[in-house]
Amino acid sequence: MDEIAPERLLGPAVVLDVSGAAAQNPDYAVDAGEIARWETAHGPIPRGAIILLRTGWASRWPDPVRYLNQDSAGVMHFPGFSTDAVSALLQRDVSGIGVETMSVEGGRSRDYPVHRLALQAGLYHIENLADLSAVPETGASLIVAPMKLRGGSGAPCRVFAILP
Repeated sequence: MDEIAPERLLGPAVVLDVSGAAAQNPDYAVDAGEIARWETAHGPIPRGAIILLRTGWASRWPDPVRYLNQDSAGVMHFPGFSTDAVSALLQRDVSGIGVETMSVEGGRSRDYPVHRLALQAGLYHIENLADLSAVPETGASLIVAPMKLRGGSGAPCRVFAILP
């Protein structure tokens, strides 16, 4: 946490609204096509942007059964990013990715390829966001305020959206 440059904790918010797809398929994984559709509608993703998934999952909090959405084998089912999407976002030089679920990776993941790809490239993650329903797809800015833990692989943080 202490190695993230402060300027990367401020930036334009890009909200990918996948709540409809996630309602139909809790294992929905955002792909590069979703990013291309956003850019067709809104223009290029700005350098330094913080990409957020609006999944609708915030409505499941604080019910752990609904939030984790585990099946009878204990496997969790919730939406997230795919490695395809993260690769596309890295090409756009974004600063971070965030979700309303407990992981940027879909719940079924066991080998965490999104984590490995993103973190090795220096892309930080924001997980368990409280609610993105009021944040527009474009036009907002974010302030990410993590605790600065030396040597920490993560930290609690507050995230502030400045709305247009």
